[in-house]
Amino acid sequence: MIDLEGAMASRTYTLFRNAILAEQQVTCVCEGRRRELCPNIIGTDKSGEEAVLAWQFAGESSGSLPQWRCLKLANVSGARARDGRWHEGGSHRSTQTCVTNIDLDINVDVRKLR
Repeated sequence: MIDLEGAMASRTYTLFRNAILAEQQVTCVCEGRRRELCPNIIGTDKSGEEAVLAWQFAGESSGSLPQWRCLKLANVSGARARDGRWHEGGSHRSTQTCVTNIDLDINVDVRKLR
C-alpha cells in the first residue's frame, strides 16, 4: 500500500483496494448520488488525497451511464463491496489523470499476475 505521508489509509481506501484485488463491485454514495462501480486504479491524486478511478455501470449520475468516474475517497460514504459481474470500461482516449500516485492498477497488478 502506498505511503500516505505517514498517515494510515482510510477504511474507505482499504475497502476499495481490497475490492480491486478481489474484482468486486462497490456501492457507495458520492456527491449525493448512489453509485455502483467497478474500481480499477487507486492511489492519491496530485494534491495527495486518496482517489480511485472506477467504471460506474449503474446507480445515479448527472450524465449518461456507464462512464468513468474519478472519486475523491473523502467524499465517499456508505461504501460496501459485493460480488457481481465485473464491468469493463471502454478504452481511454487520453491518459488518466485521476490517480497520479498509483498504488494498485487492476490491469497491471491483479490481472497480469494470473
